[in-house]
This record gives sequence, structure tokens and C-alpha cells, in this order.
Amino acid sequence: MNPFQQPVHDVRAPAEVTAVADALAGTELLAVDVEADALHAFRPRLCFVQLGTDRDIWLLDTLETPGLAPLAPVFHDPSILKVFHAAGGDLQFLAEAGVRVRGLFDTHRAATLLGRPQVGLADLVAQELGARLSKEHQQADFAQRPLPAPLHAYIADDVRYLPELGRRVRAACQAADILEEVLLDCERLADEAAVRPDVARFEPKVPRSLPPKDQAFIAAAGAALHALRLRWAEASDVPMGRMLSNAALQELVTRPPADLKALARTPGVRGQVVREHGEEVLDLLRRLRAQASRGELTPPPAPARDPARKKREDALKGWRSEAAAARKVTPSVVLTNPLVEALAREPPRTREDLARVPYLGEKRARLYADALLRLLR
Repeated sequence: MNPFQQPVHDVRAPAEVTAVADALAGTELLAVDVEADALHAFRPRLCFVQLGTDRDIWLLDTLETPGLAPLAPVFHDPSILKVFHAAGGDLQFLAEAGVRVRGLFDTHRAATLLGRPQVGLADLVAQELGARLSKEHQQADFAQRPLPAPLHAYIADDVRYLPELGRRVRAACQAADILEEVLLDCERLADEAAVRPDVARFEPKVPRSLPPKDQAFIAAAGAALHALRLRWAEASDVPMGRMLSNAALQELVTRPPADLKALARTPGVRGQVVREHGEEVLDLLRRLRAQASRGELTPPPAPARDPARKKREDALKGWRSEAAAARKVTPSVVLTNPLVEALAREPPRTREDLARVPYLGEKRARLYADALLRLLR
């Protein structure tokens, strides 16, 4: 008998959400996925929360029933292992809905720290379970109602295999003696995923080798074009990247086009934007270029530089590569990038200081305290 044939339950009413919470009482492992319309709307909405166990799959229609409060205690209970894959964006949508996750196990992050060459969900399901998982609907609009049958099957399959996959990947972490490090990084992901990034600001890269007037132009033009693309995107109810991507915006302010033909040749600028907004873009760039030439724009302040911090970061990265090779693990098992940044920013002086570094953990402190303190001194 195929073990991956759990019945699928559609949840569209508040009372049904409460019933799901009751059904999950006593469970030890819960698979979770989230679908939103982030690729199709200016203000993305949470469209589905999928929950799965070995026995059942529930598809919570959060457009029909947005209240997730009955499930908040389940998500917040650290004794229930919550298996996600690539949880970052999902956790942000859940946090906005009033749900914070404790007891996270992210199979994507775990497979990355294990050093697996392929860490996509379909790849891991094929490797571990020998099953084929289609990902052809990744960019579909999950706000469609009624949801087409192929999309209904697709979102159910995203949690169908996750319970068993989570157990197997967790066991692999245990066998590789990296489980504590993986769980600490999952804890960091859950703690940091409070809200989605603020789209109201965009700061272009400003080369400090340029003259001040050119630096001033790039900063001002980046802010102004970002404001324009937000206005266009909101009017059309599409993601701002569909109007101008960050890369296209950077290209426009670094190498401003002189006319519509040059604008159309700018990498990443879509023909629709040229046709509908091309003259507005060119007028804006010409006006700001003239203001910059007259010295009417203020260059952005130079970022604070800490050569010692950069030296510490480089030293830590070099050391962790050596430590990882000796232990036969990936460098991020020894120190994740956030840990490297934290240690370089505020280097601990004692073992007690080191033990207080968030997400470092007892095991890393025990294995590496002497070497880290000596290196940072």
C-alpha cells in the first residue's frame, strides 16, 4: 500500500479551522506549506496554508477563512516538530496572520548544511522517497477561486511527502552529528521572520569612486524611479518587479539612457514599460541629471567603515573553512554567515561572552571557544 495517499480536507469555515486544531492535538510532527499570490498582486495575500500528517492533509483557504487563531497554539508549541521546506517567506506570511512558529525544522536548510548538491523539494523527495513531485505550478495564481483541480492537487502534494521527508532528513542530520547546529539555524529563521520586507524603500548601489555629483544623481534617481514603479504597480495591481526589477533600476541610474531606443535596450526593461512610461522615465532622469550638474542634489553619506571588522570577518571565514574540512562538514555547520557577522561586529572576549552569542549553541562553544577567542584577539 502506498503510504502517501492521505485524504485531503478542504477547510473554508471558522469552525473547520477549530476542528483541525482539535484533530492535531497530540501530534508530534506537522508538515506545513503556504501559498500566496506574491507573483500576481501588488499587495500579496496569504491564499492557502497546507497542513499534513501521515494520516491527513488539510488545505486552509485563507481567502475564505482568514482567521488562523485556533491554530496559533499548535504552531507555537515547540514539542510539535513543524516541517517546512524553504520556510523564510512562509514564516513571514504566517507572522502577519498572527501565527509564530516554534519547533521549526526546515528541510531545505538542513539539506544545505548536510552539503546535499540538490536541495529543492522535488529533488529531496526523489532522493529520499523515490517519488516524483511536479513543480510546474510554482508560479501559478493561487488566488483563483474556485481553485483549478491541478492546482488543488499541487498544493496538497507540497505537504504529502513532507512528514516522512522531515524524519529522514532529520535522521541524516543526527547521523552526521550536525542536528544541534541545524536546529539552532532553524530557530534563527523562525525568530527573524517577523514581517515581510518593507517595499517602500530602495537604495541603489552608489560607487564611491564616482564624483559627488554622480553619486548624488544615482541616489536621487534610484529613490525617484522606485517611487514611480510602486505607483505604476499599485495602479495595475502587479508586483513592483513586474514593472522594473531592482537590477533594471540599478542599470537605469548607473547608465541613464538618452532616448527611448536606448531605454528599450536597457537590460531588464520590458517593452510595456517603455511604451507606457518611457517618456516619464527619460524626463525624470534628465531633470535629476541637470539638478546634479548644478550641485542641487546632496550626495548620500558615506557608509561607516570598520577595517578591523572586515579583517575579523575574513579571518573567521578562513578559519571556519579549515575547521569544516577537519570535521568533514560544510562551513556553515561550523559558523553560519550570520554568526560570522555577529562575531566580527562584537567580538567576544571571554567564554561567557561567547556563550551569550545568539544561535551559537553549547556545542559550538565547547568545540571552538578557545580557537575563536584566540583568533578574535
